[in-house]
Formats: sequence, C-alpha cells, structure tokens
Amino acid sequence: MRSCPGQRSTRDIAMLVFIGKRLLWMIPSLFAISFLAFVLIQLPPGDYVTTYIATLASSNEVVDQNTATQLRERFGLDQPMLIQYLKWMWGILSRGDFGISFEWQQPVSGLIWERMALTLILALAALIATWAIALPIGVYSAVKKYSIGDYFFTAFTFLGLAIPSFLLALVLMYVAAVEFGQDVGGLFSSEFETAPWSIAKMLDLLSHLWLPVVILAVSSTASLIRVMRANMLDELPKPYVTTARAKGLSEFRLLVKYPLRIALNPFISTIAWLLPNLISGSVVVAIVLNLPTAAPLLLQALMAQDMYLAGAFVLLICALTLIGSLISDILLALVDPRIRLE
Repeated sequence: MRSCPGQRSTRDIAMLVFIGKRLLWMIPSLFAISFLAFVLIQLPPGDYVTTYIATLASSNEVVDQNTATQLRERFGLDQPMLIQYLKWMWGILSRGDFGISFEWQQPVSGLIWERMALTLILALAALIATWAIALPIGVYSAVKKYSIGDYFFTAFTFLGLAIPSFLLALVLMYVAAVEFGQDVGGLFSSEFETAPWSIAKMLDLLSHLWLPVVILAVSSTASLIRVMRANMLDELPKPYVTTARAKGLSEFRLLVKYPLRIALNPFISTIAWLLPNLISGSVVVAIVLNLPTAAPLLLQALMAQDMYLAGAFVLLICALTLIGSLISDILLALVDPRIRLE
C-alpha cells in the first residue's frame, strides 16, 4: 500500500526533527567526552616531562630539577588540569588550534590532518570491500543453506575470524614481495612519500591500498557474513515472505524488496563503530605494514604522554563515533520500515 503525500511529508518533518535533536545532543556529548579523555590521558603517574627525563636518563643524560621545572612551565604543565583543559578547548573553539605537540614541537593540527585523511581513505575502502563481499555471500549462504557453497563460506568465515590480523599481514606481505615482486609496506612508493598530491601519487596510493584493505576487511567480513546469514534465515520463513512469493514475485525481487531490507540492519549499524575502530583498533596492522595512518601516531602520543596530540586524536575518534551513529540511525530509519522516528 502506497503512502500518500501527507504521510511522506509528515515522515520527512519527523526525520528533520530527529536529525536536529541528534545534532544538538552531539554538542554536550563532545564536551563531556573531551573532558573525560583529557582526564584519562593525564591519569597515569607523571607527565610528558617525566617521560622525557626518563628517555634522557636511558642515554646517560641527567636533567636537574630546575630544568625540569622550566620545561613544565614552558609546556604549561605546572597549571591545574582544569585550567589546561579550558585553555585547550578555548583554542580549539576560537582558533581551531589543537595545541602544540610536546614531542614533535609542531602544531597538532598539522600532524593529524594528513594522517586522518589517509586513515579515512583506508577506512572507507575497507568498508566498501567488506560490504561488497559480505552482503552477497551472506544472502547466498542463507538462501542455499547446507549446500556445498554454504559449507565452503562457513569455513572461510571461521578462518577469517581465527587468523590474527598481524599474522595475515605478514603472510600477505611475503606473498606480495616474493611471488609478485611488489613493493610492500606503507601506502606510497619512496618517490611519492613526500611528493605533492597528483594523479600519479593517487594511482600509486591505489596500487598500495589493496594489501591493508584486504587485511582489515577479512575479520569484519567474516563476522558480517555470519550475521547476515543468521538474519536472513530468521526472515525467510516468515509469513510475509510466503505471501509475497504466492503473489508471483520473482525470487530475486522478493529477496531484495522484503527480507534483505530487514537483514541489512547489522550492515548499516557497522558505520557507527567501523570508522573509529579502524583508527584506534588497527594499531598492530598499521605498525606491521608501516602505514602513515593515525593509529601508530596515537600510540606514540599515549606512550609519551603527549596529551594535546593524544587528546586531539581521542576527540576526533569520539566525533567520528557520534557522526557514524547519526548516519546509521538515519539510514536505518530509511531502510527498515519497522523503525519509527516518533
């Protein structure tokens, strides 16, 4: 039964109100998360100066107390934590200034934006690859359950879930380097690492992108195939599917129009966690492949207690989580007719 224009207009208004409310709630959420992140980063004993002095001590260099005090005054670490947080947030809100990295002695914004751009490219490529593989395989396994193909893909998913990502990275690096003679490690060839962006650099990026995309997509693809298969198996026996089939709908149209829309929920929900997870959860893979992404720099900042650099990364990860949740909710409302916005 088709919806009338009045119903569509009411639903559009409800959607806009829903989006507006979510955007308004994101503002205090970001402030609360940023404060908690700033506090948690400073919870370990000591500070950046303590870590810096320990590093010098390992090289038999001694730093006296006066020098340490001067360093803390220089970095603003002698002030109360609340004052440090308020100054940091004021710089972000008024000037877009995330502060100066203690370890790199450079503006934080200059350090993170290029790495965040490469990280987002990698995350989107892995997301597209995951969906392109998991969606058709999950549907096929449900429709052809207990067939040879279903058993084969079930074995593939178990292997994908069981193999550690770093081990898969090492194996694929060996195969790519030894069997195909391809340059592995990093996202660019040596001549393009510091070169300005151009078509040639973009093509070089694409030639190196397949390896980390495959590695990052394997485990998430394997889990989504199982979820998709289970959801489709739940929907296929339901009366509305039997009724649609009795009305003469072709099998492909029936699957796409009815059970597939309901079973897509877990795919859409992955947007909320996939982007931040690829930034913070792929540290080992990024280190093994020597990727110039956000994860290794975030780990280094946390180990050095470089609070402004680490805090900026954590704040961006939280922002991506909130944005991903909003996109997921909107897409779920559009795809799943059972979801209401009221």
